[in-house]
Amino acid sequence: MIYAVVGLLIGGTLGFLVPFGIPAGYSSLFSVALMACMDSVFGGIKAACSGTFDDKIFISGFFTNSLMAAFLVYVGDRLGIDLYYVALLAFGLRIFNNLGFIRQHLLKKH
Repeated sequence: MIYAVVGLLIGGTLGFLVPFGIPAGYSSLFSVALMACMDSVFGGIKAACSGTFDDKIFISGFFTNSLMAAFLVYVGDRLGIDLYYVALLAFGLRIFNNLGFIRQHLLKKH
């Protein structure tokens, strides 16, 4: 679990320090892929807290979720449908559910 938190901190720090811009046309794809990755990370932390973490499931879910979410947003964009709102809502809900579980686990543990 500590590796995931350290990885998040290092990635966040590098993201703020490295001057890198995303073109406006790809911002919806990137935002959904980022939310999918964050969902996988918080799901991995939740699994680690409950003692059911499996690294193969985590890695495959991390890449599959982000690629599938970006693909669905791309298809929705081509069809003229704003599917990224739905994806952001779904991933945001899952992130907050996982975060609530992690918070409860840490409060019960300490």
